[in-house]
Amino acid sequence: MQLSLNPDTCILCTKCVKVCPSRIFTQANAKAPIELCLPESCIVCGHCVAVCPTQSITHSEFPPQKIHAIETSILPTPEQVLLLCKARRSIRSFAQTPIPMVLLDQILEAAHRAPTAMNLQQVAFTLVVNPKKLQQITEITLDTFSSIVKKIMNPLVKPILKLSMPEVYTFVPAFERLLSAYEKGNDLILRKATAVLLIHTPESSRFGRQDANLAYQNASLMAESLGVNHFYTGFVCSASEQDKSHKLAKELGIKGTIHAGMALGMPEFRYPNYIDKKELVVDKII
Repeated sequence: MQLSLNPDTCILCTKCVKVCPSRIFTQANAKAPIELCLPESCIVCGHCVAVCPTQSITHSEFPPQKIHAIETSILPTPEQVLLLCKARRSIRSFAQTPIPMVLLDQILEAAHRAPTAMNLQQVAFTLVVNPKKLQQITEITLDTFSSIVKKIMNPLVKPILKLSMPEVYTFVPAFERLLSAYEKGNDLILRKATAVLLIHTPESSRFGRQDANLAYQNASLMAESLGVNHFYTGFVCSASEQDKSHKLAKELGIKGTIHAGMALGMPEFRYPNYIDKKELVVDKII
């Protein structure tokens, strides 16, 4: 990695000094030239290159073809962004037509653009569109829940868990409902979604869950803007977390931990209205 600053074109705006999380850019006083301190500590976030108004910073990881001017005139207004957030719903009704790959690509790109802790960019994505693999996701999820129910309903275990973890038993009716519905041909896990996006990170990732869910949020808003119905695969993620054998990850060839997932499909219908949530509550402003 090589990083340098051209003093001949630098206008001493000090923006690089202010944005660098590693404090690589320094200035002794207001009129002093900007210098580099320990450039090897760079986390390759690109803030310095993106903020420099005179292109005075050269970074080997960000050659000219990777630097793009932002057309601020076409950015959505705050009102448009808020309307998108208000309109976004978890929709579980899907048409059975495949999602065009061009739309899935945009959803993936949006997810990939999400920030990550320390800019490690360890988030990876598995897109499942094969109907047989989608069915396996449902079946592995239900198998995991079935195994959990058998364990916690064991007469030898139940009295102990009832005392130590009583909240576990509040989920039993829901698990039994999922299993019963599937036996009758009704998949309440994926709801006939035609695609599933699983978001995962290496097991060693310290902030994997946070990074993956930031990626999900980007993907969710992009899907909403494209008119693609979707919902968070909470049952799949919960089962995957409980399954210490990592059967789902192994079946799909995923190396790492699944933290978030999205079931997607073309809309069977669209919502013409949005509704208000409960009143916004801010505990305090300190």
